[in-house]
Amino acid sequence: MRRFFKRILTKPVTWLANKFSSRPNLQRVLTALTKLYKDSLENPGKKGLVIDTNVAGARFIIFSDQHKGAKNGSDDFAFAEPTYMSALEYYLQQHYHFISLGDEEELWENLVGPVKEKNKASIELQKKFLLQSRYTKVFGNHDIFWNNDPFAGLQLKSMYDQDVKIYEAVLLRIAMGEKVLPIFLTHGHQGDGQSDANPFSAWFVGRVWAPLQCYLGINLNVPSANDHLKTAHNLFMYQWSKDDNHPVLITGHTHQPVFASFTQLERLYRKYETATTANDELTIAALKKQIRFQQNEYDYVLGNYAKMKPYYFNSGCCCFSDGDITGIEIVDGFIRLIKWQTKTGLAERVLLEEMELGELLQAV
Repeated sequence: MRRFFKRILTKPVTWLANKFSSRPNLQRVLTALTKLYKDSLENPGKKGLVIDTNVAGARFIIFSDQHKGAKNGSDDFAFAEPTYMSALEYYLQQHYHFISLGDEEELWENLVGPVKEKNKASIELQKKFLLQSRYTKVFGNHDIFWNNDPFAGLQLKSMYDQDVKIYEAVLLRIAMGEKVLPIFLTHGHQGDGQSDANPFSAWFVGRVWAPLQCYLGINLNVPSANDHLKTAHNLFMYQWSKDDNHPVLITGHTHQPVFASFTQLERLYRKYETATTANDELTIAALKKQIRFQQNEYDYVLGNYAKMKPYYFNSGCCCFSDGDITGIEIVDGFIRLIKWQTKTGLAERVLLEEMELGELLQAV
Protein backbone atom coordinates (compact mmCIF):
# COMPACT_ATOMS: atom_id res chain seq x y z
CA MET A 1 0.00 0.00 0.00
CA ARG A 2 2.81 2.40 0.88
CA ARG A 3 4.47 1.72 -2.48
CA PHE A 4 1.22 2.58 -4.25
CA PHE A 5 0.81 5.88 -2.41
CA LYS A 6 4.47 6.71 -2.90
CA ARG A 7 4.16 6.16 -6.65
CA ILE A 8 1.13 8.44 -7.07
CA LEU A 9 1.95 11.07 -4.42
CA THR A 10 5.71 11.57 -4.67
CA LYS A 11 5.55 14.08 -7.52
CA PRO A 12 2.85 16.35 -6.03
CA VAL A 13 4.39 16.16 -2.56
CA THR A 14 7.82 17.01 -3.97
CA TRP A 15 6.31 19.95 -5.85
CA LEU A 16 4.73 21.22 -2.65
CA ALA A 17 8.00 20.73 -0.79
CA ASN A 18 9.81 22.87 -3.34
CA LYS A 19 7.08 25.52 -3.31
CA PHE A 20 6.86 25.77 0.48
CA SER A 21 10.41 24.69 1.19
CA SER A 22 12.15 25.15 4.53
CA ARG A 23 15.19 26.37 2.59
CA PRO A 24 16.26 29.42 4.59
CA ASN A 25 15.75 32.93 3.29
CA LEU A 26 18.11 35.56 4.69
CA GLN A 27 15.67 38.42 5.08
CA ARG A 28 12.98 36.19 6.55
CA VAL A 29 15.44 34.76 9.07
CA LEU A 30 16.81 38.19 10.07
CA THR A 31 13.30 39.61 10.49
CA ALA A 32 12.08 36.66 12.58
CA LEU A 33 15.08 36.67 14.91
CA THR A 34 14.92 40.44 15.38
CA LYS A 35 11.22 40.26 16.21
CA LEU A 36 11.78 37.47 18.72
CA TYR A 37 14.69 39.27 20.37
CA LYS A 38 12.73 42.52 20.62
CA ASP A 39 9.77 40.69 22.14
CA SER A 40 12.05 39.00 24.68
CA LEU A 41 13.35 42.41 25.76
CA GLU A 42 9.99 44.17 25.85
CA ASN A 43 7.89 41.30 27.24
CA PRO A 44 10.26 39.21 29.37
CA GLY A 45 8.81 35.89 30.42
CA LYS A 46 6.27 35.68 27.60
CA LYS A 47 8.03 34.27 24.53
CA GLY A 48 11.53 34.75 25.85
CA LEU A 49 12.78 34.08 29.37
CA VAL A 50 15.32 36.64 30.64
CA ILE A 51 17.89 35.34 33.13
CA ASP A 52 20.11 37.88 34.85
CA THR A 53 23.24 36.48 36.46
CA ASN A 54 26.91 37.30 36.92
CA VAL A 55 30.07 35.66 35.66
CA ALA A 56 30.66 33.91 38.98
CA GLY A 57 27.12 32.53 39.20
CA ALA A 58 26.60 31.57 35.55
CA ARG A 59 26.37 27.79 35.40
CA PHE A 60 24.49 26.51 32.37
CA ILE A 61 24.45 23.42 30.17
CA ILE A 62 22.74 23.76 26.81
CA PHE A 63 21.63 20.64 24.95
CA SER A 64 19.36 20.55 21.91
CA ASP A 65 17.95 18.18 19.33
CA GLN A 66 17.50 15.05 21.39
CA HIS A 67 14.63 13.97 19.09
CA LYS A 68 13.26 11.50 21.61
CA GLY A 69 11.10 9.00 19.79
CA ALA A 70 9.07 5.89 20.48
CA LYS A 71 12.01 3.45 20.64
CA ASN A 72 11.23 2.15 17.17
CA GLY A 73 13.52 1.76 14.18
CA SER A 74 13.50 5.50 13.42
CA ASP A 75 14.32 6.68 16.96
CA ASP A 76 17.66 8.50 16.62
CA PHE A 77 17.82 9.25 20.34
CA ALA A 78 17.93 5.57 21.34
CA PHE A 79 21.65 5.25 20.52
CA ALA A 80 22.60 8.33 22.53
CA GLU A 81 20.27 7.86 25.50
CA PRO A 82 22.79 6.16 27.85
CA THR A 83 25.38 8.88 27.21
CA TYR A 84 22.74 11.59 27.60
CA MET A 85 21.59 10.16 30.92
CA SER A 86 25.15 10.04 32.26
CA ALA A 87 25.76 13.62 31.18
CA LEU A 88 22.58 14.86 32.85
CA GLU A 89 23.50 13.05 36.08
CA TYR A 90 26.81 14.92 36.06
CA TYR A 91 25.22 18.31 35.46
CA LEU A 92 22.57 17.66 38.10
CA GLN A 93 25.23 16.86 40.69
CA GLN A 94 27.30 19.88 39.64
CA HIS A 95 24.28 22.20 40.04
CA TYR A 96 24.00 23.38 36.44
CA HIS A 97 20.91 25.02 35.02
CA PHE A 98 19.77 22.86 32.08
CA ILE A 99 18.46 24.67 28.99
CA SER A 100 16.85 22.30 26.50
CA LEU A 101 17.06 24.27 23.27
CA GLY A 102 14.36 22.67 21.15
CA ASP A 103 13.47 19.44 19.37
CA GLU A 104 13.72 17.54 22.62
CA GLU A 105 10.84 15.35 21.47
CA GLU A 106 10.42 14.04 17.92
CA LEU A 107 6.77 14.95 17.39
CA TRP A 108 6.84 15.08 13.61
CA GLU A 109 7.06 11.30 13.50
CA ASN A 110 5.35 10.36 16.78
CA LEU A 111 2.41 11.20 18.98
CA VAL A 112 3.12 12.52 22.47
CA GLY A 113 1.83 9.40 24.22
CA PRO A 114 4.37 6.88 22.90
CA VAL A 115 7.24 9.36 23.31
CA LYS A 116 6.24 9.99 26.92
CA GLU A 117 5.83 6.28 27.63
CA LYS A 118 9.17 5.22 26.11
CA ASN A 119 11.29 7.99 27.66
CA LYS A 120 10.28 7.83 31.30
CA ALA A 121 13.86 7.51 32.54
CA SER A 122 15.14 10.72 30.94
CA ILE A 123 11.94 12.57 31.85
CA GLU A 124 12.34 11.57 35.50
CA LEU A 125 15.93 12.79 35.46
CA GLN A 126 14.96 16.10 33.89
CA LYS A 127 12.21 16.43 36.47
CA LYS A 128 14.91 16.68 39.13
CA PHE A 129 16.27 19.80 37.42
CA LEU A 130 12.74 21.21 37.28
CA LEU A 131 12.12 20.56 40.98
CA GLN A 132 15.21 22.64 41.75
CA SER A 133 14.12 25.40 39.33
CA ARG A 134 17.06 24.59 37.07
CA TYR A 135 15.26 23.47 33.89
CA THR A 136 14.21 25.69 30.98
CA LYS A 137 12.43 24.23 27.96
CA VAL A 138 12.54 25.90 24.54
CA PHE A 139 10.53 24.53 21.63
CA GLY A 140 11.88 23.80 18.17
CA ASN A 141 10.30 22.91 14.86
CA HIS A 142 10.04 19.17 15.57
CA ASP A 143 8.35 19.74 18.92
CA ILE A 144 6.44 22.89 17.97
CA PHE A 145 3.42 20.99 19.32
CA TRP A 146 4.32 22.40 22.74
CA ASN A 147 3.65 25.91 21.46
CA ASN A 148 0.52 25.49 19.37
CA ASP A 149 -1.58 22.60 20.67
CA PRO A 150 -4.33 23.53 23.18
CA PHE A 151 -3.61 20.38 25.21
CA ALA A 152 0.17 20.81 25.32
CA GLY A 153 0.12 22.17 28.87
CA LEU A 154 -1.81 19.18 30.15
CA GLN A 155 0.55 16.78 28.39
CA LEU A 156 3.58 18.46 29.93
CA LYS A 157 1.99 18.45 33.38
CA SER A 158 1.34 14.72 33.06
CA MET A 159 5.02 14.23 32.16
CA TYR A 160 6.57 16.41 34.86
CA ASP A 161 3.82 16.44 37.56
CA GLN A 162 3.76 20.24 37.49
CA ASP A 163 3.19 23.06 35.06
CA VAL A 164 6.05 23.63 32.62
CA LYS A 165 6.39 26.98 30.87
CA ILE A 166 7.44 26.75 27.23
CA TYR A 167 9.60 29.47 25.69
CA GLU A 168 10.78 30.32 22.22
CA ALA A 169 13.97 31.93 23.47
CA VAL A 170 16.18 32.63 26.47
CA LEU A 171 18.19 35.79 27.00
CA LEU A 172 21.12 35.41 29.36
CA ARG A 173 22.52 38.67 30.69
CA ILE A 174 25.84 37.95 32.38
CA ALA A 175 27.20 40.83 34.45
CA MET A 176 30.98 41.19 34.21
CA GLY A 177 32.07 44.11 36.33
CA GLU A 178 30.43 47.22 34.93
CA LYS A 179 29.60 45.52 31.63
CA VAL A 180 27.01 42.93 30.64
CA LEU A 181 27.48 40.11 28.13
CA PRO A 182 24.11 39.30 26.51
CA ILE A 183 23.65 35.82 25.00
CA PHE A 184 20.48 35.01 23.09
CA LEU A 185 19.39 31.37 22.80
CA THR A 186 16.73 29.92 20.52
CA HIS A 187 16.30 26.74 18.51
CA GLY A 188 17.15 28.38 15.19
CA HIS A 189 14.19 27.51 12.97
CA GLN A 190 13.00 31.11 12.98
CA GLY A 191 12.30 32.29 9.45
CA ASP A 192 11.73 28.72 8.26
CA GLY A 193 8.82 28.86 5.81
CA GLN A 194 7.41 25.53 6.98
CA SER A 195 7.92 25.75 10.72
CA ASP A 196 7.93 29.41 11.70
CA ALA A 197 4.62 30.73 10.47
CA ASN A 198 1.06 31.24 11.71
CA PRO A 199 -0.43 28.70 14.16
CA PHE A 200 -2.46 26.90 11.50
CA SER A 201 0.55 26.49 9.23
CA ALA A 202 2.66 25.21 12.12
CA TRP A 203 -0.06 22.76 13.13
CA PHE A 204 -0.48 21.58 9.52
CA VAL A 205 3.24 20.98 9.13
CA GLY A 206 3.55 19.10 12.42
CA ARG A 207 0.41 17.01 12.16
CA VAL A 208 -0.14 16.48 8.41
CA TRP A 209 2.69 17.62 6.18
CA ALA A 210 5.75 16.19 7.97
CA PRO A 211 4.16 12.78 8.76
CA LEU A 212 3.11 12.51 5.10
CA GLN A 213 6.65 13.14 3.89
CA CYS A 214 7.99 10.69 6.46
CA TYR A 215 5.47 8.02 5.41
CA LEU A 216 6.43 8.44 1.77
CA GLY A 217 10.14 8.32 2.57
CA ILE A 218 10.86 11.78 1.12
CA ASN A 219 13.78 13.80 2.49
CA LEU A 220 12.42 16.62 4.63
CA ASN A 221 14.85 19.20 3.19
CA VAL A 222 15.85 20.66 6.54
CA PRO A 223 19.30 21.88 7.59
CA SER A 224 20.05 18.83 9.75
CA ALA A 225 19.83 16.62 6.64
CA ASN A 226 21.43 18.87 4.04
CA ASP A 227 25.00 20.20 4.05
CA HIS A 228 24.18 23.16 1.82
CA LEU A 229 21.38 24.22 4.16
CA LYS A 230 23.68 23.88 7.18
CA THR A 231 26.11 26.29 5.58
CA ALA A 232 23.33 28.74 4.73
CA HIS A 233 21.90 28.46 8.24
CA ASN A 234 25.27 29.14 9.86
CA LEU A 235 25.83 32.17 7.66
CA PHE A 236 22.37 33.63 8.34
CA MET A 237 22.70 33.13 12.10
CA TYR A 238 26.10 34.81 11.97
CA GLN A 239 24.74 37.67 9.87
CA TRP A 240 22.10 38.37 12.50
CA SER A 241 24.36 38.10 15.54
CA LYS A 242 27.12 40.33 14.16
CA ASP A 243 24.81 43.34 14.05
CA ASP A 244 25.93 45.95 16.60
CA ASN A 245 22.53 45.93 18.30
CA HIS A 246 22.35 42.15 18.65
CA PRO A 247 23.83 39.78 21.25
CA VAL A 248 25.90 36.63 20.90
CA LEU A 249 23.63 33.91 19.49
CA ILE A 250 23.36 30.22 20.39
CA THR A 251 21.09 27.88 18.40
CA GLY A 252 20.62 24.20 17.60
CA HIS A 253 18.57 22.93 14.64
CA THR A 254 21.35 21.86 12.24
CA HIS A 255 22.84 19.14 14.49
CA GLN A 256 26.24 20.64 13.61
CA PRO A 257 28.37 22.05 16.45
CA VAL A 258 29.66 25.58 15.88
CA PHE A 259 32.00 27.36 18.27
CA ALA A 260 32.80 31.06 18.00
CA SER A 261 31.34 31.07 14.46
CA PHE A 262 33.56 28.20 13.26
CA THR A 263 32.48 24.68 12.42
CA GLN A 264 34.95 22.03 13.49
CA LEU A 265 36.18 21.67 9.91
CA GLU A 266 36.73 25.41 9.54
CA ARG A 267 38.65 25.48 12.79
CA LEU A 268 40.89 22.65 11.54
CA TYR A 269 41.54 24.54 8.31
CA ARG A 270 42.53 27.63 10.26
CA LYS A 271 44.93 25.60 12.41
CA TYR A 272 46.31 24.00 9.25
CA GLU A 273 47.05 27.42 7.76
CA THR A 274 48.85 28.46 10.94
CA ALA A 275 50.90 25.24 10.97
CA THR A 276 51.77 25.68 7.29
CA THR A 277 53.00 29.22 7.91
CA ALA A 278 55.15 27.91 10.78
CA ASN A 279 56.34 24.95 8.67
CA ASP A 280 55.28 22.60 11.49
CA GLU A 281 55.34 19.27 9.64
CA LEU A 282 54.15 17.12 12.55
CA THR A 283 51.14 19.32 13.19
CA ILE A 284 50.39 19.52 9.46
CA ALA A 285 50.33 15.73 9.17
CA ALA A 286 48.04 15.37 12.20
CA LEU A 287 45.67 18.07 10.95
CA LYS A 288 45.47 16.51 7.48
CA LYS A 289 44.27 13.28 9.08
CA GLN A 290 41.67 15.12 11.19
CA ILE A 291 40.48 17.13 8.19
CA ARG A 292 39.97 13.99 6.10
CA PHE A 293 37.96 12.46 8.92
CA GLN A 294 35.74 15.54 9.25
CA GLN A 295 35.23 15.75 5.50
CA ASN A 296 33.53 12.36 5.60
CA GLU A 297 30.72 14.00 7.57
CA TYR A 298 30.77 17.57 6.27
CA ASP A 299 32.79 19.07 3.43
CA TYR A 300 31.56 22.66 3.14
CA VAL A 301 33.22 25.80 4.46
CA LEU A 302 32.28 29.43 4.15
CA GLY A 303 34.55 31.36 1.82
CA ASN A 304 35.27 34.11 4.35
CA TYR A 305 35.40 31.90 7.45
CA ALA A 306 38.88 33.08 8.46
CA LYS A 307 37.61 36.64 8.99
CA MET A 308 34.59 35.72 11.10
CA LYS A 309 34.22 36.98 14.67
CA PRO A 310 32.96 34.86 17.61
CA TYR A 311 29.33 35.93 17.44
CA TYR A 312 27.61 32.60 16.81
CA PHE A 313 27.54 29.19 18.54
CA ASN A 314 25.59 25.97 17.89
CA SER A 315 25.08 23.22 20.47
CA GLY A 316 25.07 20.38 17.92
CA CYS A 317 22.74 17.56 18.94
CA CYS A 318 22.07 14.65 21.29
CA CYS A 319 21.32 12.05 18.63
CA PHE A 320 24.51 11.29 16.74
CA SER A 321 24.44 7.81 15.27
CA ASP A 322 27.53 6.73 17.23
CA GLY A 323 25.83 7.60 20.52
CA ASP A 324 27.87 10.75 21.17
CA ILE A 325 26.23 14.01 22.18
CA THR A 326 27.45 17.61 22.10
CA GLY A 327 26.46 20.69 24.05
CA ILE A 328 27.58 24.07 25.26
CA GLU A 329 28.59 24.89 28.82
CA ILE A 330 28.74 28.37 30.32
CA VAL A 331 30.56 28.03 33.61
CA ASP A 332 33.62 29.19 35.57
CA GLY A 333 33.96 32.28 33.40
CA PHE A 334 34.17 30.23 30.18
CA ILE A 335 31.96 29.19 27.30
CA ARG A 336 32.81 25.66 26.18
CA LEU A 337 31.86 23.24 23.44
CA ILE A 338 31.85 19.75 24.93
CA LYS A 339 31.24 16.23 23.74
CA TRP A 340 30.11 13.29 25.80
CA GLN A 341 31.01 9.84 24.52
CA THR A 342 30.82 6.26 25.75
CA LYS A 343 33.73 4.16 24.53
CA THR A 344 34.39 1.53 27.20
CA GLY A 345 31.04 1.38 28.92
CA LEU A 346 31.57 4.61 30.86
CA ALA A 347 30.53 8.03 29.61
CA GLU A 348 33.28 10.63 29.50
CA ARG A 349 33.19 14.38 28.98
CA VAL A 350 35.55 15.71 26.30
CA LEU A 351 36.39 19.41 26.02
CA LEU A 352 36.44 20.40 22.34
CA GLU A 353 36.80 24.20 22.51
CA GLU A 354 36.69 26.93 25.12
CA MET A 355 36.88 30.71 25.38
CA GLU A 356 36.91 33.03 28.36
CA LEU A 357 33.71 35.05 28.66
CA GLY A 358 35.86 38.14 29.14
CA GLU A 359 37.56 37.47 25.80
CA LEU A 360 34.16 36.92 24.16
CA LEU A 361 32.85 40.20 25.61
CA GLN A 362 35.87 42.05 24.31
CA ALA A 363 35.57 40.48 20.85
CA VAL A 364 31.91 41.37 20.39
